[in-house]
This record gives sequence, C-alpha cells and structure tokens, in this order.
Amino acid sequence: MALVDVTKSCLDSITQISEHIEGAVVYLDAGSTESFQFIGAFPLLLNHGVRAICSLESMSSLDAAVDWNADSDPDRKVVVVTSRLLSDAHRYILRCLSTHLAVRCCTIFTSISEMAHSAYPDSPLGPDAFHEYESLLVQDYEELVKKGEKKPIQPGVSNFKDNIDLGDEGWSGLSPSEEGSTARDSYGENLIAETEEVGKNLLVSVRHFPMIMCPLSPRVFVLPSEGSVAEAYLSAKHGDALSPGLPSLSTGLPSDGDDIPPGAALTAHFLHHFAAKMDLKMEIFSLGDLSKTVGKMLTDMSSLYDVGRRKRSAGLLLVDRTLDLLTPCCHGDSLVDRVFSSVPRKESTAFYAHIKTSQSQLKQGPSNLERASLDVQIPLAKILSEEDCKIDNFRLLESIEAFLCGWDSNNSASQILDLSNLKNKIYNEKLPQLENELLRGSLVTTESFRGTPYLEALLDRKTKEGTLLVKKWLQEALHLENILNVKARPGFATKSELQAMTKALAKSQSSLLKNKGIIQLAVAALAALDESHSSRWEAFSNAEKILSVSAEDTSQSLAVQIGDFINKSALLGLHGQKNGKLGAAQGVLSFQDALHLMISGYILAGENFPTAGNDGPFSWQEEQLLKESIVEAILENPSIAKLKFLHGLMEKLETNLNRIKSEESKKESSDQINIDDLDDDQWGNWGDEDVDDTNSSKEKVYDDMQLKLELRDRVDNLFKFLHKLSSLKSRNIPLKDGALDSDNNFTGDPYASRGLLYKLLKRVLGKNDVPGLEYHSSTVGQLFKSGFRRFGLAQAKPSLADQNIILVFVVGGINGVEVREAQEALSESGRPDIEMILGGTTLLTPDDMLDLLLGKSSYF
Repeated sequence: MALVDVTKSCLDSITQISEHIEGAVVYLDAGSTESFQFIGAFPLLLNHGVRAICSLESMSSLDAAVDWNADSDPDRKVVVVTSRLLSDAHRYILRCLSTHLAVRCCTIFTSISEMAHSAYPDSPLGPDAFHEYESLLVQDYEELVKKGEKKPIQPGVSNFKDNIDLGDEGWSGLSPSEEGSTARDSYGENLIAETEEVGKNLLVSVRHFPMIMCPLSPRVFVLPSEGSVAEAYLSAKHGDALSPGLPSLSTGLPSDGDDIPPGAALTAHFLHHFAAKMDLKMEIFSLGDLSKTVGKMLTDMSSLYDVGRRKRSAGLLLVDRTLDLLTPCCHGDSLVDRVFSSVPRKESTAFYAHIKTSQSQLKQGPSNLERASLDVQIPLAKILSEEDCKIDNFRLLESIEAFLCGWDSNNSASQILDLSNLKNKIYNEKLPQLENELLRGSLVTTESFRGTPYLEALLDRKTKEGTLLVKKWLQEALHLENILNVKARPGFATKSELQAMTKALAKSQSSLLKNKGIIQLAVAALAALDESHSSRWEAFSNAEKILSVSAEDTSQSLAVQIGDFINKSALLGLHGQKNGKLGAAQGVLSFQDALHLMISGYILAGENFPTAGNDGPFSWQEEQLLKESIVEAILENPSIAKLKFLHGLMEKLETNLNRIKSEESKKESSDQINIDDLDDDQWGNWGDEDVDDTNSSKEKVYDDMQLKLELRDRVDNLFKFLHKLSSLKSRNIPLKDGALDSDNNFTGDPYASRGLLYKLLKRVLGKNDVPGLEYHSSTVGQLFKSGFRRFGLAQAKPSLADQNIILVFVVGGINGVEVREAQEALSESGRPDIEMILGGTTLLTPDDMLDLLLGKSSYF
C-alpha cells in the first residue's frame, strides 16, 4: 500500500484541475503563493499550459504580457486561487477582472469550503455560498463596466481608476495606494471596441480546492500564514484566554455553540476535506477544550456515505497548544527553528477583510490576526555577488533597457536616462539592496538529494547533526560536479567551510541551477550560524538551562535568577544608550529578551511549585523586587521595552526621560558659571525665582509620581498575566494529575526534558491511559454501539495505537523541536509500521510566541 505523502497529494490536486488552468493567467493570493512555493508547484503549473503566474494582491495590467505559452489565446481566461474567504478576496478579484477587460472565463478556487463559508460568523454568503458569489461577482462586474462606460476610454488613461469606487458595490474598496497601475497601453484601440461587450459574456465558476498548505516534508505540514484558517482567532477575549492566536485554557467548562471561535470551525472544515483528499477515514481523539470542539465538529460532518466508502483507516489526534507553551517559547536544539528565526521573512501583505466589526466581535476580540510569514528570504546575494556582480548587473540592466525600448519607444528616453543613472549608482555603490532583491532563495519541500527531501532530513536532526548533513551534501555535490579544489576537515562543520563549499558549487551557472536546492539550504544554514544570530540563540539557550536547573531547587533561587537577567539586560541597555548603540551587543540579551525569559521562568515555577499561593508562584517580597527592577529599568530607558502593555505610555516615558536629561545638563552648565560674572541687579530677583522654582518643582514631582503610578499599574497587570501563565498546570485539566509529567526526564540529563507532544505520543503508542483524552465516536458508530449493547455485545473503546496511520494536529502551531521529538517517540515505540503525519496551525518560533503572549497579538 502506498505511503502517505502530503506534498504529492498537493501536487496531484493541481494536476486534477489542469483543464481549468490550461491557457489561463493564474492569480495566486499570498497564502496560495506561500503554499505553492513550498511544494514546488510553479514548474508544474507551467507544464499544464498556464500563460502566466501573478500575484493577486499586487496585480497589474502588464501581467498578461508575460506569456509563457505564446500559442494560447489572448487573456480571455483567468484563474484565481485563494486561501481566503471569497468575501475577503472579492475586491482583488473584481480589480483583476476590471483590469483584464478581454476576459471571458473566470474560475475561482478557494481553500475554504462552501459549508465553511456559510457557517463563518457575519458571512454575507448563505448555504449556497459558491453560486451566490458567482452571481454577485457578475453583478458587481457589470456595474463596474457600466460606470466605466460613462467616460470615453482613451489610450493610456484608466477609467476604472478614475471613475469607479469599488466600495460602492457593497464590499470594501481599495485605497488609492493599493490600486496600483492599471494602464492599458498594450490594448490600444482594440480596447475601445471591446468595451461594449465586456461583462455580457463573462462566465464565473467557483470551486473548492482544499489542498492549500505548506508541507515542510512529505509528512509535516502547517497552514499558510496569510490564509483565513491560520489568521482566524482561536479564542474569544475572556478570563481564560491568552491570545487570539492560541486556544483558551482547558478548564473543562462547556461552551455555547454560538461562542465557537472562527478558527476552530475553519480548522475542522479543513481537516475534514484534507482527510477526504487523502482517502482517510478518521478515528478522532482530542486533548484540550478547543480540540474537543474541533473533534465534535468533525464528527458531526461524518455521514453514512463516508462509512460505505473504501478508505484507509487513520487516527486523528487533536492537541491544544496551550497545554504546552514552554516548548515553543524555548530556544531548542533545532536547525530548522534557527533558520526560521534568523533568515529574513517576507513582509505580510496588507490584506483588509470585508467584514465590519460587530458588537459581539468587539467583545470577543479581533476577527483575525497577523501571523509571521513562512516565506523565508534566503540571502543568496552574499554568496553569489562576487567579482562578476557588476558585469551581471550591467547585463541585466541592458536587457531591461532593450525591453523598454521595444515595449514603448515613445516613452523610453526618460527610462533609459534612469537606467543610466542606475548604472552609475551600481558602479559607485554596488547597490547591495538591488542584489538582495534579485538574489533571494526560498525553502522548497520537493528539493531532494537522491530521493531524500532536504527539509525532511533536517527536521529529524539537531543543529550539529543538521550542519554535518548539509556539509555532506555539499561535498557529494562538489564531487559530482568534479570540483575538487575545496578542502574540508572531518568533524563538525564550520561556517567558513560551508561558505567556501557553497561558493565553489555556485560559481558556474549550470552547477548553480543543478544544485539550487542544497545551495539555498546551505546559505540558510550559514545565516543561522552567523555570529549575530547564533550568539543570541546560545545566550537564550544557556539562560533557559539556568532557569530549568533553578526551578528544580527553590522558588527563591528561580526568582533571583529572573531578577538577575532583568537587571543585567537593563544595565547593558542603558550603557548601550549612553554609547549611542541602540541594539544589544552580540551574545547579550536585551531587556525584551529578559521579559521573554521571565515568561519561561513563570511557566517553570508553576510546573515545579504547584503549592504556591493564588497570587503567584513566588513570595510577595520576591515578586516585589522583580516589579521594582522592571519599573526602574523602563523609567531609565523606555526604548528597551516596546511591548503592548506599555502602549500609550511610551511617549510620556520618553518625554519624561528627555526632560530629566535636559535638567541635568542645565544644572551642570549653571554650576560652571562664575558668580563674579553676575550683575548686581540680579540679586534683587532671587526671591521671586525661588518661588517659581518651588512651584515648578512641585508640579514636576507630581507628574513624576503620576507617571510612576501609571507605570506600576501596567507592571502589576503584567504580573497578573504572568500568574495566569504560571497556573497553566493547575487550570488545564489534562495536566492536573501530572500523568504527563511522570516521565519528565527520560535520559537522566537535566537539560534533556521533552515537550508535551513527546510524552503524549509515548503514552498513546504504549497504550497507556491519558487523562482528558477524549474519543469522538461518529453518529453511525454510536448507533451501531447502542444496537450491540442491547445484545450484551458492547465494543471496547478504540485505541490510537491500533491505527497504522496517525495524524497529529496541534491547534495553535508547532515548532521544529516538536517535529523531531515526535519522530523520536515513534521510533522508540518499536512500531515501524505506523505512518505519522504531523500538522499545526502555523510554524512557531520563540519570537512568535513572545508576540502572541506580550506583543500586538496578545489579549494582555
């Protein structure tokens, strides 16, 4: 029987729609682009006859000019692939149609199912969502065309941009900056003749395309960061909620059906259709309140039709992220985590939802949140831009110049002048920003070495093992290219060795294209091993080890360590400010990093000191010292803590600090004035000045006290939030009895503690009971069971370990360490027959967790 392969299933789904995309201009939104980039779908799209692949959010009328299949008809066929709700993508689809006036057929593929559209809160679409949207789009498009016909169309002038307001169509319009250029010079006079027929023969069809995801390997995937499923909030704003991007605490209290977060509903629909595409019949298990909600929704979607179909049986394990926040907060030993934390990411697209905020949503929180992009921008320019950089850039600009001359001979003079100036700028400054923009790489799951995907191999290894594997791949690739002048010593892979081998392999264009996968991965590893990133990661890792050891001692020892980190980081931040250095030095943790460590420290305190009082895991005196340290650090240097809990107070703090500095400088300068230089007439005014100084000083003291009180209130609220984090073990019912903590240390190494996912899989695969793990029996299954019970033939509860295929999905996200630990748990179980798929809402880095807990994505 064939092995489960998520990447292959995604590519097969594209092949299944080949008849719709052949000869079409395909527009991908940001989430779809992210997904297709990971699975390496762009060559496949071109093989299926796609004319051009363009961005939906930044589309242009010139997109149709990029024609990869010249034998096809003009741009009369447009395909849009979106990972968002149709209502959110509507404005961009409408702008796309209004730009390509010759289009006659528009096919829209959305990853959100028709049922999910109708069930989404405040959705403007009903049960027949797809057909409703088809008619709405045609209606809005025809109205756009009619408005555009009010003014005669002239070559080089965009009537749609000047005369049409997309907001008038009942959907949110684009701002002028978003509309971009919609010039139609390429159409010329034919555009005027065709305008009358525009909109009359437009055929629109909407179809469901569920396989839009980002596979990190054939068996590990996350959802696109800019898709509706990942961006929808997972918890409403209430006492047990931490962040809209994380599930609420699992207190066991029942929730009303109306209060189901949109993220839970969209996740359930995604998993249902994912299982259908993979031909899997799921036995559903859940751990955590939100996971139980998702499991119930999945169970309700089952039907008699699903029972009769021949599908492979599989187990689905849903887990709430809030059951283990410590693992993604920590800087574990994973090369993949380091890469995603070190390499620059693509900036998120400014995408605005159509839905107006209702009163219920104001109470619940935001309708969506911003996730960090999964599209890493690998800096290939550092490797490829050597002596021949200038020559390559000149050739590139000469090609662009020739293209512009042929494109529009009337307006090419100014453009040629600009290019001439650009050449001079390259000659003088080398234009590093242009190199960085042109020479960027990405991680692609399908890139492999002798059949083994690169990312899959690295996910299962620690940092040292991963860099050694990258070094081995580079050596074998150099050998195959017959490049023998690069020497490397056996043992640990150093940065200089990896850099030398990568440069040698990328020296010729043929070798670069042939080995682009390993070259991009090597450059990403080099960025992660760079001193500016690795020193901070190691400093974090060492500090977390100190906190872990202190947590096994006493609460006082742990509180002292946390206070030490805060004081040191504040002192170094103040020293850097005086020296004019805004950023922290290499290997030195900033004050914000110290607050990040405080989060880990409080979670550790709650796990190790469960008998602590309701006011937190530390004594009043210990916590008071921590509060005073934070208050003093912020007062002395407000710029070191730009977090959400200081929102609205930063300007006051900075103004107060600047006033104190100016007063100190004035005082120093006044002390240097010689008394003999004073005039005799000034002596008579001294009494009045004393009165004025006294009044102003009283006002300043009052302002200072008021500012300190306000800051103390903010810091008190911060510690209340930290108390909630320290109560994760006591308030999360599945963690209360400590069944998942009994094997906290499997290796005897105090630094080798494992995450919840490892412990959970060890118990499940060992067929041990897991408190709080709920099995969701389907409606049909319940009917069969009730029938058997009448005859005394009650069936035993199914076990997840009995399945040959296990899908583990973490609601809220996963990280690279958990992927490796899950594979270790599977290999240690002695069950090589089990195929395990691991998925999550997103890929979490420690910085992402700080943003979710204390940053702009937090409820705090």
